[in-house]
Amino acid sequence: MYQPPTAHVIDPSTGHLSAATGRYEKRLSDLAGLYADTGAFETLTAENPDRIVYVVHEVRPQQETGDLIFGTTWMEPGRVGQEFFMTRGHIHATGNRPETYYGESGEGVMLLESPEGETRALEIRPRVMVYVPPMWIHRSVNTGPEPLVMSFCYPSDSGQDYGIIERSGGMAKRIVAGPEGWEAIGNAAYRPRTRAEIDAVLATAA
Repeated sequence: MYQPPTAHVIDPSTGHLSAATGRYEKRLSDLAGLYADTGAFETLTAENPDRIVYVVHEVRPQQETGDLIFGTTWMEPGRVGQEFFMTRGHIHATGNRPETYYGESGEGVMLLESPEGETRALEIRPRVMVYVPPMWIHRSVNTGPEPLVMSFCYPSDSGQDYGIIERSGGMAKRIVAGPEGWEAIGNAAYRPRTRAEIDAVLATAA
């Protein structure tokens, strides 16, 4: 029996996706350890620990190889100290699976990092598509004054590994407010991966 085709409507202002099969949200209190300015994070969290930072709507037709997962991310504007609101970030557990992000509204940055620590920061805005190649860690950052809304799509057997960022003390770069709006600066807490750790990531390619 064939999988039935479906159509889904995206609201570019809210990120709402019609006929989504799943939804989850991350609140400020869920993001402990992501930001460099721990004092500013504790102050903001004490004021409103339930403040929603981002919401994901998604559709997972099947979990089988060959299908796709797609959806939207809505992210509130804001900063912790000088650092912009961001997602937790991940690499795909099956490392050679790519992903695309398409800007629906707002403006932001897709921060990418290779297992060896090479970094790229690509701007995303309405009608801009960002391609995340296989084996790249990636994180979304809202650098604008309005919510950032993106649609995404990736293979259904990709999985997510969030721990790869935590194990290295964060990503190699942080996206902070700068004279031109935003800038990427070095993360003082970053620990480069060992050769064995890099080889372990590369070995996840199926």
